[in-house]
Parts: sequence; C-alpha cells; structure tokens
Amino acid sequence: MQLIQDFYGRRYRIGETDRLLLGRPRVWVLVAAWAVMLAAGAGQYGYGALLPGLVAERGWTWQQGCWVLAVWTVCQSATVFVATRLPPAVTLAVGGVLCAAGFVALAAAREFPVVLASHAVLGGAGAGLVYGTCQSTVARWYPERPSLVAVVTGAFAYGSIPFLLTGPTPAAAVVLVLALGAALILRTPPDDWWPRHLDPRQWALDKTLNRDLRHNRPAIRQYSVAEALRCPVAWLLYLAVAGAAAVALFDIAYLAAFHGLLAAGLFAATSGLTRVGAAWAGVRFGRRTVLCGALATAGVAQLLVLVAPTVGACLAGAAAGACYALLPGIVQGHFGERLALPSFFYGAKAVGGLLGVLLAAYVGTAGFGVTALLGLVAATLISVLRQPGRPILASW
Repeated sequence: MQLIQDFYGRRYRIGETDRLLLGRPRVWVLVAAWAVMLAAGAGQYGYGALLPGLVAERGWTWQQGCWVLAVWTVCQSATVFVATRLPPAVTLAVGGVLCAAGFVALAAAREFPVVLASHAVLGGAGAGLVYGTCQSTVARWYPERPSLVAVVTGAFAYGSIPFLLTGPTPAAAVVLVLALGAALILRTPPDDWWPRHLDPRQWALDKTLNRDLRHNRPAIRQYSVAEALRCPVAWLLYLAVAGAAAVALFDIAYLAAFHGLLAAGLFAATSGLTRVGAAWAGVRFGRRTVLCGALATAGVAQLLVLVAPTVGACLAGAAAGACYALLPGIVQGHFGERLALPSFFYGAKAVGGLLGVLLAAYVGTAGFGVTALLGLVAATLISVLRQPGRPILASW
C-alpha cells in the first residue's frame, strides 16, 4: 500500500486490489447498488403516477395527496447526506426496512395522517439512505469511472415502472429483500482508494488517457463542505439544483393526474435511461454546457407538455435525468472530490421539490409557466458558474 499525491493535491491510496478488500470483484458492488435502487425510487416516481387513483380511492383532497409526495421528497433528499457518513451495511438495512414499512402503510392505510407519517416520513427517509449509500459507495469504488454512478441513479427512476403494475405491497417485499442482500455486499474501500492498474498521477494530467480533461477542468483544490459554503458560486449552484428539482417534481405530481399513466411512465423511463448518455455527453462536450442545455430543455418542455403531453413528458424526463447525472461531476469540478459534497448539493432537492409539488397542488396548469421560468433561470445560473480560486480569464 502506498499513498501518493497528484498535481491538484488529490491523494491516492494504491496497491490494494478490489478482490483483496472485498473478497470479490468491485462489479459486485455496482450490480448490488443498481438492483436495490430499482425498488427504492418507487416511492417518488411510482407514487406520483398512482397519485390520482389514490386520491379518488381514499377520499383525500388533491392537496393532501400532493403533500404526501412533498414530504417524501423532503425526507428523501435530507437523508442522502447522512448516508455518506455511516457504514453501508447499516444504512441499507435501515433504509430497506423503512422503505418497506412505508409501502406497506401506503397499501393498507386509508387515513391521510397515517400515510403521511409512514410512507412520506419513514419511507422517504429510507429511500434517502438507500440512494445516498448506493451513489457514494459506487463513486468510491470507481473513482476513475464516475459515469457509472449515473447507471445506479438511473435505476432509481425507471425501476418504478413495474410499481405501476404491481402496486405498493409487492414493492415492499422487493425493496426489503434487495436492500438486505445489498447490505451483505456493499463495503466502502479505504479513503482515497485507487485501482492499481492505472497510474493516478498520469490519469490526472493526460488527456489521451483521461478524456474528461479535454472539456472539464478539475477543481483547483479540495474543499470541505464548510469551505465550499463560503464561496458564492456554491449558492448559485444550490439554487440551480433547487430550480431543477422544482421542475422535475412538478412534472411527477402533475403528469399522471392530467395526462395519464403513459405520460408519467414515459417521464420516469426517460429520466432513468438517459442518465448514462448525459454522463457520456458531459465528458465529450463539457458538463456545464450539457447541463445548461438540459435545464433549458426542461424549461421549454414544460410548455410543450400543454400541447403535446407525450413528447413533452419524454423531453422533461430526459432533462431531469441529465441534471442528476451531471450534478456530481459539476460539484467535483468546482469543489473537489470530497464525497459529502455532491450529497450536500443534492439536498437542494428538498427545497425545490417542495416548491414544485406545491405548485402542482395549489396552482395547477398555471404552474407550467412558473416551472418553465425556473428551468431557464437554473440554466442561466449554471452558465455563470466559475471555479472558485481560479482567475476568470483562465476558467472554462
């Protein structure tokens, strides 16, 4: 085992193989994380699709049904950051039990307060623990291939589609089994671990070896969360993420109610399936450029939904997926590779998601004008981001 440092001050621990540390190839971690994420996202995308039926069946008001989704979103995004601080076996086991409990309550309970406390609070917190654990663990095992994180987070979206056919009861059993199974497999490598087949110092500087360097410049140094928060650019990025979340959650709450399950299903499918492509495009053309385009597309798609719901839902879903696929790389490009940082900025979903769902609950169709504007504002904020500590003339 050897500790080395590159030109940008990043540290690497080399010499230990994944088989030595895990007892198996690291691809097991990727597959296990992907599998459990398939079930965990049903509480968001699946619930949104079934929301009109739940409201009609249980005698809730439309606003009550939306409040369940809003609180679920807040609890899910708030616990993602917590998951990066605890052992994966613990967070996955607890997260799986909470998710399953939430689904059981959603299937069995008719009373709004019970569903709000169980599915929204407990189920949302459980989903956040699963999401944060899977995302951060895969990132740590694949530091040289960050786009693989998008494979895992994409499952959080398209994995909810079977939920539309089976309902919440089977989802409870599936998420519990997968989470407990993944808890037996997922382990975190030592801090700064790096695969020994690749020279990290060469990878950090050689654009032929690391194509990401051609259009994405690494952060000038490694920031802690506290240091990042002292940079004005961090708050611009936080607002942009909140705006993107507001657009996405408005669509999740609105599409099924006013345009049917097909539109909601297409939104979830495209949100998940386009994430790997968005991650590739971020390497090929630059993450900031692609993210600006995705956010602008999200804004335009809001208006398109009104006249062509199917096309608009596909574009909106693809744009939402691209935003979440590119977020970790955008954060790392500005503030470095501390694992807690992407999870902190993901927490902006709590603010934006609450706004988006409540727009769907209380404003309705007129909310499309607001979310269209939010998408364009978020694109503008991303376009003016500059790496802290780097002279403006030298920034990308």
